[in-house]
Amino acid sequence: MKKHSVVRWLLPIAIIIVALVIAFILITSKKPLEQEPIVDKAFLVNAQSVYTESVDFTVKTQGNVIPKNQTKLSSQVSGAIVKVSPVFVEGGFFSIGDVLIELEQDDYLTEVKLAEAQLAQAEADLQEEIARGKVAEKEWRSVNSSAPPALGLREPQLAREQANVKGAQAQLERAKRNLSRTQIKAPYNGVVVQRDVDLGQFLPVGSVVGEVFSTDVAEVRLPITNSDLAFLHLDTGVSQSNVVNLSANVAGKLTQWEGKLVRSEGVLSTDSRVIYAIAEIDDPYMRKNTSEQKQALRYGQFVQATISGTQTEDVIVLPRQLVRLDNTVLTVSDNRTLAIKSVDILRSDEQHVYIGSGIDSGEQIVTSAVPNAYTGMKIRLPGDEPEIDTPSENDQPDDKNEIEPHNEDQ
Repeated sequence: MKKHSVVRWLLPIAIIIVALVIAFILITSKKPLEQEPIVDKAFLVNAQSVYTESVDFTVKTQGNVIPKNQTKLSSQVSGAIVKVSPVFVEGGFFSIGDVLIELEQDDYLTEVKLAEAQLAQAEADLQEEIARGKVAEKEWRSVNSSAPPALGLREPQLAREQANVKGAQAQLERAKRNLSRTQIKAPYNGVVVQRDVDLGQFLPVGSVVGEVFSTDVAEVRLPITNSDLAFLHLDTGVSQSNVVNLSANVAGKLTQWEGKLVRSEGVLSTDSRVIYAIAEIDDPYMRKNTSEQKQALRYGQFVQATISGTQTEDVIVLPRQLVRLDNTVLTVSDNRTLAIKSVDILRSDEQHVYIGSGIDSGEQIVTSAVPNAYTGMKIRLPGDEPEIDTPSENDQPDDKNEIEPHNEDQ
């Protein structure tokens, strides 16, 4: 019984001693911890170098095609319409000088004959007065050696007859002019837009017979915003460099025409705060160049316009998404840190931003998204080797002082 008590007392001590021995063996035989290299945490970005270039700016706008000349034809004399030209119908084309409407001429022919008779009578009276003056001068000199007076030579009577001749000539000219006005002629090459009269109708003086448009030159009234004015020559006068390319969808096909900017209206619209520029297109209905297989540009057509503007040197062009809302861009510094630079934007459109200053030619611009970007942020580019920090001897664990955590599997 006493022996059994001794064993029960020594067993825990033996277990503790065995555990200490095992722990000592494990500590002395363990391998040092493997040190993993510390990889640099610089943010990986994409970047591209940008360079200055020369940019030909253009201005895009739109407008309706209108004629340069549009006229309401009216009669200058009265009379009944006796003839209407076959081309004087809505949509009919005519040439300059074509007779569109002819009025009854009988009364005006009679006035011409009366004026001719009055002129012949006045000329006969003038010749008679000239002969009387010569007779009077001859009689005066036969009895007097002194110079004859003006009244003696019948000079006042001669001046009166000369005035009568001029008056008769004027009457004849007016009669012929009224006769010619019985024919209403086309003032230019054009197209009939509206016809208001018909055959047999009596026209008082000043009656409107219809409306016509010129087909020699068409115009497009183009609104220009205040921000686009700097890229055109409107302030210094337009030049031949202001070419206007017009385009429209005609019969399901995109058609283009070329015109030129000729002037501006010079006053900002109080409603829309834009200034209107006028572009001209020669021969819009292709009546002169019939050999060209080209679509006519009809009046009333809505067209898109692209105006060639100024040329600017040393401009950097960036995709619009690379410029932030506060007009800054992200650039790569020489020490591979991020720099945020403000830029001077000359102009922007739907796809590009044109920068005049703020970044240098050859500088690298960050093209990838960088969340929470700040100046001095460490970055690296594709192809850069990541920096590895090798632990120093002081960073090695002390085998004597450091105890490995207990592993339950052991």
